[in-house]
Amino acid sequence: MGQTFLMGYALARALDDGFLAGRAGVGLGWLGVGAGAVVVGALGTGRVYGCVAGLVEPLRDRLVRGVVERGVREADGGALSGLTQQVEIARDTFAGLVMVSRSFLFTSAGALLGLFSLAPPLLLVVGPPLVVGVALFLATLRPLARRQETFLVADEALADRLGTVCPGLRDITAAGAEDMVAADAGRRVDAEHRAARSLARWSVVRVAALAIGGQLPVVLLLATTPWLLDRGVTAGALIGALAYVTQSLLPALQNLVHGLGTSGSRLAVVLRRLVPPSDPPHTAHAPSPAHAPSPANPSSASARSPRTASATRPGPLTDPGSGPGPGPGPGPGATSPPPHPPPDTPDTLDALVLSSVTFAYGSSGAPVIDDLDLRLPQGTHLAVVGPSGIGKSTLTGLVAGLLRPRRGTVRLCGQPVPGATSRAHRVLIPQEAYVFRGSLAENLGELRPKPVPEEELWAAAEAVGLAEVMVRLGGPAAEVDPGALSAGERQLVALARAYLSYASVVILDEATCHLDAEAEERAERAFARRPGTTLLVVAHRVSSARRADKVLVMDGRCAAYGEHHELLARSPLYRDLVGAWSPVSGSPRPRGGRSSEPALPLRDPDGVDPVARPRLAGDGGHVVAHGPVRKVQAAGDLRDGGPLGGQG
Repeated sequence: MGQTFLMGYALARALDDGFLAGRAGVGLGWLGVGAGAVVVGALGTGRVYGCVAGLVEPLRDRLVRGVVERGVREADGGALSGLTQQVEIARDTFAGLVMVSRSFLFTSAGALLGLFSLAPPLLLVVGPPLVVGVALFLATLRPLARRQETFLVADEALADRLGTVCPGLRDITAAGAEDMVAADAGRRVDAEHRAARSLARWSVVRVAALAIGGQLPVVLLLATTPWLLDRGVTAGALIGALAYVTQSLLPALQNLVHGLGTSGSRLAVVLRRLVPPSDPPHTAHAPSPAHAPSPANPSSASARSPRTASATRPGPLTDPGSGPGPGPGPGPGATSPPPHPPPDTPDTLDALVLSSVTFAYGSSGAPVIDDLDLRLPQGTHLAVVGPSGIGKSTLTGLVAGLLRPRRGTVRLCGQPVPGATSRAHRVLIPQEAYVFRGSLAENLGELRPKPVPEEELWAAAEAVGLAEVMVRLGGPAAEVDPGALSAGERQLVALARAYLSYASVVILDEATCHLDAEAEERAERAFARRPGTTLLVVAHRVSSARRADKVLVMDGRCAAYGEHHELLARSPLYRDLVGAWSPVSGSPRPRGGRSSEPALPLRDPDGVDPVARPRLAGDGGHVVAHGPVRKVQAAGDLRDGGPLGGQG
């Protein structure tokens, strides 16, 4: 405050008592006093930082304790981010706000006192606009903070969505879900745009407050100069007043407006996240156990059919399946509990109903699925077969809610698809399994409320055939490097994850294409035995169709539906698919004597096979489930940690 007071006062005295009076020595002396005040002020500022640290560090310590206690008590996954980023943001921002507020208060007090000392009329010219500007800014502080937070939340939501979408662009394109994903991203972009416009409108008011409080006094001083001179205000006092306004009040007000207007909102957002409201602890409770459905009854399907693709990572789910029997030696023996479907689903409701469903890619495209009717009672095991590119994955996209039909309706357990409730009923596993860095338990329990009991993890692993891999990796707590796992091992992790979920409808879109026939059979039978589970399998081996209760054969604009032996009698395409299942000469057979080669439609016009495998004619390159769509890779270029079973 003293530095600010002497800056304008010394300048006024240097002019009035020194240079304008012809006494240069007096003028230089007053200027020296002003310079000395600057030096003393700089030394005082250094001491201020120590005082600010005394205020800031206890706040930081309190926030750290709160984050650590919540992380330990609630297993908060955001505790690390809170410690490494958000606490430091709060600490630095709070320190900046303290410095800015202190500077404005002391600077304003020193400048106003100096104006009054020079000439009271000066205070009448400068004081009112300064008070109005500060009041206007303070009035906009709360709405501006709300809009700043809205903008930050919208920006984070968009960034989070893009971080999810970008790694899965290939699967989105393959599943034909571009329009749906683009529409969702567009809604988030629009939300951020609206928040930015609202914030900008209130920022105009903030600029107006700055102009009124800091720049209007300069104009008023110049405009009222004749009036001030008539009332005895000297030239030196006018120059001193201009120095107070331009060199002290205006910079201090600018720092206050920008500091509180931006950093204050940021601090409020961070503190709300670090210190959440003290709500009663939330505990997830599973719904009441569901009754296992009766054996599959005959169901009907009439149709015309589809096209190609992969699917996307399954969305959030709610509720598990049972695991058979005890875990392997190193893990605790256990059986998993009966499944709990998300909402209660009466046994009389069908698991899946498609009514006159028609779908095409693009508004002018030919229908891939045309007028398809299908009804699956709960507990049915359905295999979907057909040539590569005919639309099997398109069907799974419609069932999972990733695609919207052009006409007709899809219902899962009585709920419309797509829809938030229907999403809780299903889990979809695409060809390329998603495994992330973290513990094996985190990977397996991703679709379940945490924590998942270890005995359930072992039971699920034993059921789908992952137990041996789990033992080799070191158990559920072992850290997983996705690049060190083979494609088949990653698929086993995804299968166990789906097995542990609470979904009652399981969709396997060639989810076992990197497993041998025996491992595939074990996984499919595990889901078929899982109580309350309806299983839909896009098959790449005819053995999957033989195991199913019903088979849907997709063949362009028509489809055949029935049991395996029925379709052999009345579907030429199905006979071709079964006939293409022939062992390669000289190739070893897996245990049980059954061939593990994938089914291949006869007279495939493109001459490619749907799955990479050894000993194919022309083994220079095969269409595989890795890399961009339509990319052909040389055999051995899959970057897997090694084959699993009969995997090539």
